[in-house]
Amino acid sequence: MTSRFIFLVLCCFAFGFSFGQRLPTDTAGLEGKRIDILFADKYNYQKIDSLNEFVSLVGRVKVQQDKVIFYADSAVLNRQLNILEAFGNVHINDADSIHTYAQYLRYLGKEKKAFLQKKVRLTDGKGVLTTEELEYDATVKIGTYLKGGKLVNKKSTLTSQEGYYYGDTRDVIFKRKVVMIDPDNKITGDTLQYNTGTEIATFTSPTIVYNIKDKRTIKTREGFYDMKNKKAELYKRSVIEDSSAVFTADEMAFDDSTGLGEFRGNAVYRSKDTAQGFDMIANNIRTNKKSNSMVATQKPLLLIKQGADTIYISADTLYSAKLSDLTKTRVVPHIRDQSSSDTLMKKAILSNKDAEDSSDKFFEAYYNVKVFSDSLQAVGDSLFYSLKDSVFRLFKRPIVWAQENQISGDTIYLYIQNKKPERLYVFENSMAINKVDSSEYFNQLRGTTLNAQFVDGKINTMRAKGNAENVYYATDEDKSFIGVNKSTADIIDVFFEDSKPQKVVFLRNLEGTTFPMRSTNHDELKIRGFKWHDALRPKSKYELLTFK
Repeated sequence: MTSRFIFLVLCCFAFGFSFGQRLPTDTAGLEGKRIDILFADKYNYQKIDSLNEFVSLVGRVKVQQDKVIFYADSAVLNRQLNILEAFGNVHINDADSIHTYAQYLRYLGKEKKAFLQKKVRLTDGKGVLTTEELEYDATVKIGTYLKGGKLVNKKSTLTSQEGYYYGDTRDVIFKRKVVMIDPDNKITGDTLQYNTGTEIATFTSPTIVYNIKDKRTIKTREGFYDMKNKKAELYKRSVIEDSSAVFTADEMAFDDSTGLGEFRGNAVYRSKDTAQGFDMIANNIRTNKKSNSMVATQKPLLLIKQGADTIYISADTLYSAKLSDLTKTRVVPHIRDQSSSDTLMKKAILSNKDAEDSSDKFFEAYYNVKVFSDSLQAVGDSLFYSLKDSVFRLFKRPIVWAQENQISGDTIYLYIQNKKPERLYVFENSMAINKVDSSEYFNQLRGTTLNAQFVDGKINTMRAKGNAENVYYATDEDKSFIGVNKSTADIIDVFFEDSKPQKVVFLRNLEGTTFPMRSTNHDELKIRGFKWHDALRPKSKYELLTFK
């Protein structure tokens, strides 16, 4: 009878805890922090001393502190220290927003800190974090693991040696040997911040992002990638590299869903194609991956790779896209004969198995165009160049210089073959001027059209047709002037040696006079429209980067 009475007293004492009653000595100063017993199949109370007063709970344990509810197979609660230890199928429900699971829990009620071990799992309804050991602060909703963990959020998986979960913002900061994998990307680095709600990955240390689908590699030190919307912004001189090119810029932004991209601050595009390759430099480059096009502004510079003699082109705006797309919207004249085009294409195919794609490209340059190479230089209002036929088309008062020869007209076509000038064709108001050594005299040739042929990058012959006019300063073997001849004809051919006129041939309706050097007014001999534009001539590739 006495034992039954003692058992009933203990049970009532235990159930008294479950209804929120408190001992006179165990809960002073614990308002809002006391751990209350809600349910258990079995209870056991034991008081050892003033600091150790335990309640043992077994079977479907359920206790609560504020809005945090704890579940477990069994638990021991120190009422005086407000410390809970739970064992087996531990579950922490933090205000129905964050759920944490484990096999073992030690919870400090005063500090509201939980230490979990063995098969720990934390979820906020979006992502699931698993680890073997986790510290969770219920006050600020921060979870920390230091011995390796994994986060799975929809199709993304992240692993690291250290991790810090922030429940209020749903941010997770991963540190040391970070690896993130989703169906499209693999991300590696030392530090990565990821939000399970927005699915945005933020980079704060050297990071590599490899796109599995496009075989694209991104190297960055700062930025973010929106995994859900496929958008990214990168800073601190990031690099993007794929099978065809390398892009570098101080800042870059791109949208994989639309294919649009923008690269700002010393942006550099470098093509990997050795046969039809080109580089582009500008302070702003915008790209469209779906149309394979780009537009460069703010001091743009185009480098068309021509072996040792690279061609540099600058303008206010540079644009590049696929030639096959352009021909769908406007007529692009085919200005090479078929045999030459076939030869060019065969050589390209032999040198590059992707030649059909790489040669399907054109460039346009608008306003203040400048061209520089070791073989020739040019200026003009606008330019069109196609990799398919390797012909530069210069429009609106263009001027081309080749050694000591200046050639101008309304429109100029410059043909390139085997990485060197092959032919130059000038339409309307054509004029060629050649400065005679270091003198103040100029050989001149004018016609409706002008056609020049090059050999090894140097002018070999030149033909003027249509009201052709010529001024030629003849010299002897000692390079002394013999006289100056001014003539007109239907056609005038000039033959060059080492880029200097050596012989002039007139065809049909020749009229001309030879004048002695000393008794001639050389200014009056100049052909109408004569003007020596040496001040406009680009002197070096570095000059193309200087804009007034």
